[in-house]
Amino acid sequence: MPADYKKRITMDTSGFVLLSDYIPAIVQEIRYHSTYNFVGDRIDGYEEPCALLTKEAARALKIVSNEMIVQGYRLKVFDAYRPAMAVRHFVLWGIEDLDLRMKPYFYPDLEKQELFSKGYIASQSSHSRGSTVDLTLLDMKTGKEVDMGSPFDLFSPVSHPDCRDITEEQFENRMILQRVMVRNGFQPIDCEWWHFTLDDEPYPDIYFEFPVSRDVLLKHR
Repeated sequence: MPADYKKRITMDTSGFVLLSDYIPAIVQEIRYHSTYNFVGDRIDGYEEPCALLTKEAARALKIVSNEMIVQGYRLKVFDAYRPAMAVRHFVLWGIEDLDLRMKPYFYPDLEKQELFSKGYIASQSSHSRGSTVDLTLLDMKTGKEVDMGSPFDLFSPVSHPDCRDITEEQFENRMILQRVMVRNGFQPIDCEWWHFTLDDEPYPDIYFEFPVSRDVLLKHR
């Protein structure tokens, strides 16, 4: 962790919006507000099950949503802005070697320490800069998630976007999502098909600490 990391943490909410205000059609399942995540507890800082993003990222994602609706899909978001305190929660959980409650569901083939060495979890997260989103697609005809070949937060090579150890349909589903995200200014990463960061993010060197909550935005309006 860089020596000046703490100096780059702020509680300023002025550049953020409630994602549902920008994209009313969006579906949200904020996993870190629940206990169904790789830790097994609600994560620090997730006070409400809502998605927050920078204004710039929300505008770009709205265009993505509109394009997907035309193709018969809705966006489903698992995580967006993530407070720095939540990332610290992940790191402290990683130190606790005995807590393996969720291993069968999220990292069945990895040792806990490998989640960090292989890049699935980091001591700093782009999510804390406010312009990163984890999402998938919902089929508007069936109302079900599109089959991407692996579930959200499965820490495994099968979750890598370019993995071909899945069906052609599953791979194409990933590419449908990736193509429209990239076309609208988001960049993927190499180990999670669901993870995208706005390429021209407004706060590339700032990490935010305020909790995930509608109220925290309203208080500063």
